[in-house]
Amino acid sequence: MLAYLQFVPLFTAFFVALILLVVMTPLAHQFGLVDQPSARKRHAGIIPLTGGVAIFMAVLVASVATDVWMKNNPLFFTASAFVVLLGMLDDRFDLSAKGRLMCQFGVASIMAWSAQNYVTSLGNIFGSGDIALNIGGYFFTVICVVGVINAFNMIDGIDGLAGGMSLVILLTLAGFLTATGNGAAIMEPLIIVAAIVPFLAFNLSWKGFKGNKIFMGDAGSMFVGLTIVWLLVDHTQGDSAAFRPITAVWLVGLPLMDMAAIMYRRARKGQSMLRPDRQHLHNIFMRAGLSSRQSLIAILCMGACYCVIGILGELYLVPEYVMFWGFICLLVLYSIVIQNIWSVLRFIKKR
Repeated sequence: MLAYLQFVPLFTAFFVALILLVVMTPLAHQFGLVDQPSARKRHAGIIPLTGGVAIFMAVLVASVATDVWMKNNPLFFTASAFVVLLGMLDDRFDLSAKGRLMCQFGVASIMAWSAQNYVTSLGNIFGSGDIALNIGGYFFTVICVVGVINAFNMIDGIDGLAGGMSLVILLTLAGFLTATGNGAAIMEPLIIVAAIVPFLAFNLSWKGFKGNKIFMGDAGSMFVGLTIVWLLVDHTQGDSAAFRPITAVWLVGLPLMDMAAIMYRRARKGQSMLRPDRQHLHNIFMRAGLSSRQSLIAILCMGACYCVIGILGELYLVPEYVMFWGFICLLVLYSIVIQNIWSVLRFIKKR
């Protein structure tokens, strides 16, 4: 009986999300929360953008109804509500990038200052001892939160990508919590997973869900980004940390690298780093000849590889400075390859 009760929050999140995804579809059309095809968005038909709202509401309802709460839960849900509202407004009115960025800094401040969930130490990433940030940790955390939120917002370009990448990272986090004796906190990532799964069923048109496609929208991608960075900071800091800070960087490594490469390329061209384009990783895969589903699988496998590196580094206690500089080297290599991707592909074909 006790084992069954442990799954009640997951069942609640799953079924509440499932119900809301169905109920919100007509409301999405009524309030204009829909995505229409354009030069940059080549999907077919008018698609509801209510997936993220349903995921957030499912997590909130399941947490309240089953008394499964995250640390500093009222502030987590306050910050989440603001970021979901921001995403909804952006989905509806296409807010300016600068205005959206300022609001994201406000949300990040709730996490760092109000909830006191901030980075106090970076670990021994330079090989000269732990780097304590002290008051600078607040500002560093705000930048990290905004960065991760936008990384997930940018990667959300094809069906299943933001949701699938979130599942890869959250399930890895759940594994770390279990392996390090922090099983009491395992519901934190799993309850998000339970709410995302029904969304993916609609988004990817699984058998029985075809003809009812729903997008996550900016509300959803920013919510999962905030949730992931909140959990990663929470479980890498303090005496009861489940794993090291550099391991958390590897878990979100692919979205961060894709964002960094995109912003660097735009800066080199003299463009705004916040300007949208069709040069993301999934766009490159599809222009190279892969289908949307093949691109999804390839990118999720890449994201899983980053997580595996983080797992192995933690499991074998690879020095933090090795993990850090390895990440920096891979970031540089990734950026170079992405900047010259068509030359690289032509070279591979000739070989």
